[in-house]
Parts: sequence; structure tokens; C-alpha cells
Amino acid sequence: MEIVVTGRHTQVKQRFRDVVETKMNRVTAIAPDAQRAQIVLTHEGNPRQADTAKRVEITVIAGRTVVRAEASSTDEFSALDMALDKLTLRLRRTRDRRKDHRRGYTNPVPVDLGVAAPEPEVEEVEEEPNNSPEAAVASDLGPGESVEVQVGDTPIVIRRKLHIAEPMSIDEALYEMELIGHDFFLFVNKETGRPSVVYHRHGWSYGVFEIDTPENVKKD
Repeated sequence: MEIVVTGRHTQVKQRFRDVVETKMNRVTAIAPDAQRAQIVLTHEGNPRQADTAKRVEITVIAGRTVVRAEASSTDEFSALDMALDKLTLRLRRTRDRRKDHRRGYTNPVPVDLGVAAPEPEVEEVEEEPNNSPEAAVASDLGPGESVEVQVGDTPIVIRRKLHIAEPMSIDEALYEMELIGHDFFLFVNKETGRPSVVYHRHGWSYGVFEIDTPENVKKD
């Protein structure tokens, strides 16, 4: 498995790289088909956030599956341990789910329909030069391309990214949401063809929010 370690607002020391190389054996033991692991170490310079000054993000790619976890702590080593704990748990869920599917089992998922979803936040956006908010919204984007611009002198930032995704069921969308560790997941419902969002509500309860136009609803 290829392991790539990078730093944001910090220099990655060789000792941390060595520890990562050793501890990533936990990943290959659970997911021997893992092809690449991206570890990003971020330093928060605000002294008020000393308790979470170091953040470690781990992204593992195994075939078409992407599993992600992150954690923050006072130092990079404890943050790495916490992120690995989350990651290995999600990898085990992935492995167990594959076994269940081969046996023909499916997991029932409680779904609540018709509740407004929280506004999604884009996880990572690559900056591209642009001159106006209008251009950020109106410009054509290719698959995986992104754009980010600031509105005048205000702190408001408009971010936009095009993501290509295969239509999937609600159950599959919930599964993908759990893998990346987010509270929401945007997808295209293969049953309805509508852009949709699944999201955590409380406990083991989930919600689904679908979008359509008045014209299409009338056709139905």
C-alpha cells in the first residue's frame, strides 16, 4: 500500500512519518486490498484551540471504496491514534458488510422522509483563480473541478465543486456516509432519479431530503 504523508501549516517530522508507516499495518491487516493511504497533518495556530492544535486526517482507497477518518488532539501522535481507531472501525464495517452481501443479507435502515436536511458543507475545495461570485456560480466545471471565490471584502466565500456519482439506493448512500464519517451524504436516488441527501438526525435515526421541480412533480 502506498502511504503519503503531507502537512498543512506545519512541517512533518521524520519521527511522525516513521510512526505512521508502522501503525498503518493495522489498515492492511483489515483491508489487504487497500491501494493508497493519504495522511494529512494540520496545525491550528490559534492558542485558544491548544487542545485540538493537531489534526490528523486519514483517507484510504481500496478499489472503488474510499474510507476516511479524522481526529484532533494536543499532539500529532495521539491524534493519529484516535483517527486510526475510527478508521479501523469503519474498515471492519466495510469488510463485514461485504460478507453479509455475499450471504444475501441486507441491513434494515430506519429512514425518516420529508425532514429538511442541514445545508451540506464541502469537505475539500481546491482554490482556483476567479474574479467574481457570479463567475463562481455560473462557470462550467468538469468532473472533479472546483472553484472558490471571496465576496468582495466580506468574509463570505462561495465554493462550488462538480462530483460525478453513480445513482444508488438510500441504503447504499447511508453506507457511504458512514464510511467517510460525515453527518450527511449527497447522492442521486436510483429509484426516483432525484438529487437527494441522507443525514443523521439523532441516535440511530436518519433523514432523507429529495429535490425536484414543480414541473416534474406535476408530471408524476
